[in-house]
Amino acid sequence: MAGRAKATIWNLMDLKRIVELLRPFLTGTVPRDLSFRGGFSPEQSAALTETQLQQIAIYLDLLLRWNSRVSLTAVREPEQIITRHFGESLFAARQLFPSAKLTSADSPLFDFGSGAGFPGFPIKIWAPHVELTLIESNQKKATFLREVIRTLSLGCAEVFSGRAEDFQRQADVVTLRAVEKFERSLPIASDLVAPGGRLALLIGESQVSFARTISFRWQVPVPIPLSSNRVLLIGIKAPPIRNQGD
Repeated sequence: MAGRAKATIWNLMDLKRIVELLRPFLTGTVPRDLSFRGGFSPEQSAALTETQLQQIAIYLDLLLRWNSRVSLTAVREPEQIITRHFGESLFAARQLFPSAKLTSADSPLFDFGSGAGFPGFPIKIWAPHVELTLIESNQKKATFLREVIRTLSLGCAEVFSGRAEDFQRQADVVTLRAVEKFERSLPIASDLVAPGGRLALLIGESQVSFARTISFRWQVPVPIPLSSNRVLLIGIKAPPIRNQGD
């Protein structure tokens, strides 16, 4: 099936065009931060491999075909999907994992309210060793997410098709993007973050002030390329306080 999907997408959008559309999101210095594992140096730019580009193309093809019968995204035009969904997600991926090759094989990441799989799947494509769990209670969307995992042959990726409140695990990184009832969802997402872990929010500038009410150590919001008011806001959860006798 992957071969048929690849043939379809090559007719739909040339991979070189995908590269051009994604370039603004993969260019520029990534700020150094002590929370990044390994303390590796910032990079000026990044490039996707042909395999990663083919995965993006196949994923896009699946999304367009499923979106005709299951409402996954209101954006219908392929190039807009690339910039608004893939670009924003890969921008977050690069900020969270500046050097994907050094990403630990046991780096769990939860994508809260995953919907059509953004930013979870692009992050997984960028950093294949991430252990991805997509949390999505809508059963039709969860079925689509499983189809993407199967078609792209993604290892260490699963779907939890239930309420996030019932998910009794924590992760080093939790992502949240374009969810309904943001003010209700944010505290739930924050509970999924392990002590010392990171919560990555892809939100509008108007939502930053509410996000800062959650007791995390928040970094400076990073503007998302090609957007007038969207930002990436990353917060670090404080580790538990140890008693002096421990």
